[in-house]
Amino acid sequence: MKRSVRRAATAAALWVALSPVAMAAETGQSLYNDNCAACHQRSGLGIKGAFPTLIGGKMVTGPLPALIPTVLNGRGGMPAFKSDLTDAQMALVLSYIRSSWGNKASAITTVQVTQARIKASAAAKPKNLQAH
Repeated sequence: MKRSVRRAATAAALWVALSPVAMAAETGQSLYNDNCAACHQRSGLGIKGAFPTLIGGKMVTGPLPALIPTVLNGRGGMPAFKSDLTDAQMALVLSYIRSSWGNKASAITTVQVTQARIKASAAAKPKNLQAH
């Protein structure tokens, strides 16, 4: 009886540790640390005059139309991550920054990133070009 209770408790603890929510938070943070922290710092404070803070800014916590394309395509001195991160990874890291350091914005889904990537790709293709 004690052994089965212990196994059940161990299994429950393992499930909680490996649950999608726990994995997403850990993965989002590790992706942030690997790709963003050099400029925006682990604290999210950035470096004044060089790299903006990620704490409480409208770009981070506001509507998504600006945030996802900015991270996909880069901006100013910021590199583009469209070739470096999958849509799922992008969703994880953006959800992490939107919910860290006191930010209280909604999570970003893989579908939202995929849609933004498709839209950005379509906008980048030349339209109605005629051969000369």
